Amino acid sequence: MKKSKLKNKVWFYLLIFAIVIICGIWFLQILSLDLYYEISKKGEIKDIATMVSKNYTSGDYEEKLNRLSFEKDVCIEITENNNISYSTDSTSRGCLINSREINQYKLEFMLSSKKSVTYRVIHPNFKNKTLIYGVKIQDGTYAFISTSLEPVSSTVSVLKKQLLQVMIIVLILAFIIGNIISKKISKPIEKINKTSKEISKGNYDVVFDTKTDIMELKELEGTLNDMAIELSKTEELRRDLMANVSHDLKTPLTLIKANAEMVKDLTYKNKEKREKNLNTIIEEVDRLNLLVEDILDLSKIQSKSVELNLERFNINELIIDIINKFEILCEKDGYIIEYEGFDIDITADKNKLKQTIYNLINNAINYTGEDKKVYVKLFKINDIVRIEIIDTGKGIDKKDIKYIWDKYYKVDKKYKRVTYGTGLGLSIVKNILNLHGFNYGVESKKGIGTKFYFDIKNPKK
Repeated sequence: MKKSKLKNKVWFYLLIFAIVIICGIWFLQILSLDLYYEISKKGEIKDIATMVSKNYTSGDYEEKLNRLSFEKDVCIEITENNNISYSTDSTSRGCLINSREINQYKLEFMLSSKKSVTYRVIHPNFKNKTLIYGVKIQDGTYAFISTSLEPVSSTVSVLKKQLLQVMIIVLILAFIIGNIISKKISKPIEKINKTSKEISKGNYDVVFDTKTDIMELKELEGTLNDMAIELSKTEELRRDLMANVSHDLKTPLTLIKANAEMVKDLTYKNKEKREKNLNTIIEEVDRLNLLVEDILDLSKIQSKSVELNLERFNINELIIDIINKFEILCEKDGYIIEYEGFDIDITADKNKLKQTIYNLINNAINYTGEDKKVYVKLFKINDIVRIEIIDTGKGIDKKDIKYIWDKYYKVDKKYKRVTYGTGLGLSIVKNILNLHGFNYGVESKKGIGTKFYFDIKNPKK
């Protein structure tokens, strides 16, 4: 399909529209005016014939018919028993009622059984089109009304000249206005297109502002500005993800290599040091394995290739079991996990829910305050079971809350390796909860702490 600019299309369509309007006017005012005028006149003389029939029996009918003839610009003749009893002065109007050419038609009508008849003839002297209408008033009495159709011909002639001038003016105006409108519409779109090309080059620090007053384009500007912001954040997160994953891979690999070289060259004869180096290698390999597993889990969940294995289990027992896994951490680093809950069965994917709660508690431990306290709560709200994990850390700004579910998102925008975990925990939590269809959220106050929660819908008793 042949391409063309928007402004050219708008201009072209407006020009076509103007031409169509002119053609429509031409057809209605010129080509069909004769027919419309004749139909109108036929209706008019029929109405006049009705009035003639009503006034014929009155005493002053001649005066009334003279007035009617003058006002309606028609000629009227009444024939009684083949004799003309009344006739208007038709000389000035060029009527055909008294002409020999029409007598034959009149005679045929009076001899027929018809109640009315219409003739369309050409005046022999004036050469104008004339319409004659005959009507039977009563036995032996007939009325004939004649009117000229010529005035419309002169009107059409004037209109033709006028429309030709109007057509030229309209086409010129359509050309000018079409050009102005097309530029007004296409200019902001061209600006949007130009700015969009900057985004395609990787420049997300652009603003769509065409200063247009067209509502749809203003909405498009807003949408594209939001898109640019989100793309900028996505690109930043992508770079952070690459940097963070590289950092998480590089650090344990460096430690593994260093400790392996020490075992090989220095401590292979010293059992205590050798075991220490080997334990470090094992720990870092475990950290690498955890990172790889989290990346794979997140990839599978986001690709929706994972199916939920729903089962009935006691959520209270599961939470206690998860908290117990942090016992060594609590003893070693002094963390305190306080739990409030009760026995209740719910339906969910047990392993994935276990991973969700584990990641939330792990996240709370990483970001809790100096008191190193984490609170875990399990309670009911009507038919909803809610689980809350609360820390006592610095809190999160409102503007950052909606981004914390993103992979490796950091409030200060600087990477800081978490003490425990891979930095993908919250992103995995979000995707698992979305997979279940559970409601979840974050509430945070600066200097007080942050609360993560999610709701398990309609648990069966």
